[in-house]
Amino acid sequence: MAETVENENFRHIVRIANTDLNGQKKVVYGMRKIKGIGTNFGCAICVVLHLDQNRRLGDLSEEETKRIEEVIVNPSKFGLPVWMLNRRKDMESGLDRHLVVNDLQFNQEMDVKMMKKMRSYRGIRHMLGLPVRGQRTRSNFRRNKGKVMGVKRAKTGKKQ
Repeated sequence: MAETVENENFRHIVRIANTDLNGQKKVVYGMRKIKGIGTNFGCAICVVLHLDQNRRLGDLSEEETKRIEEVIVNPSKFGLPVWMLNRRKDMESGLDRHLVVNDLQFNQEMDVKMMKKMRSYRGIRHMLGLPVRGQRTRSNFRRNKGKVMGVKRAKTGKKQ
């Protein structure tokens, strides 16, 4: 394994958005560990902040990590397009937001609970543990509460 040249300020663990990130990874790919941030969003953050995408996370200064957190919290303030956000036109507030880590997980759970409560088609599929997005169930999803069911065949013919 190739050794990387490290300066004296190199940090092996970088904390951004309440997530510990590997300092050895490049900025874009290291930020993918944060739930709610993918490669495209990480690239957009680097472009907005004029960061080199090939730098390692451990080489970033404290000020740069704080600026990254600011962009993650309020991306529209920094000019990121609305279509990049993961929570557009929020049902409660009507605002365009980008959620990460615990907020994202909480809102997903609340959305599923709301669908179950209003008894929408998707909510019923969630309740029954069936696929929600229109997949076929004839050959897949043959699990019922953890046990594999297999194919049920009709009995044919008589024993002679």
